[in-house]
Amino acid sequence: MSFWVLLQGFGLGASMIIPIGAQNAYVLNQGIKRNHHLTTATICSLLDTLFISLGIFGGGAILAQHDMLLTSVTLGGIAFLTFYGLLSLKSAFKKPNADEENGEVVARGRRAVILGALAVTVLNPHLYLDTVVILGSLGGQFEGNDRIAFAVGTIMASFVWFYSLSLGAAKLGPVLSQPKVKKGIDLLVAAMMFTIAIILAKELMGKYW
Repeated sequence: MSFWVLLQGFGLGASMIIPIGAQNAYVLNQGIKRNHHLTTATICSLLDTLFISLGIFGGGAILAQHDMLLTSVTLGGIAFLTFYGLLSLKSAFKKPNADEENGEVVARGRRAVILGALAVTVLNPHLYLDTVVILGSLGGQFEGNDRIAFAVGTIMASFVWFYSLSLGAAKLGPVLSQPKVKKGIDLLVAAMMFTIAIILAKELMGKYW
């Protein structure tokens, strides 16, 4: 197994995972709230492991060859990103209660947190395009142990990033959960979700019209 190929996988995996997206926004918010944040990071990392492995070991080629499947994923992603953006916008302009005024947050149940982590991952079209198609096509160029090394590197990048983001947000939680700061984060997340949804919609329209 080549250490250099593993590093290549780590670097390319990080470049796909680190840019702000639905997963990162969700992990950040759960970290700020310290609400099952390590569970959230674990779920996102394990799902990334699944899709990265599918892409590198053959799934990427299958997905890339089925335009209708990609279109369906994109449409679902646009709907989800718009909904998530509206939720963030609503949260930004919601009048804080007494606990939130004091910088405290209301915890969600573990089940709700897990379902949220599944949604921001499985319903995120960028996950399929980045991990399954792009990383899959890059990893598919390697053979034998080198392909395994590339996959391990990309998977390591996912675990390192999500746990770092989760733990970092939890540590800064008392500051980031202040009403004014939280409002700014919610507005930023909403703007990001709407922007990604618009970009995906334009790409989809350009493909068929």
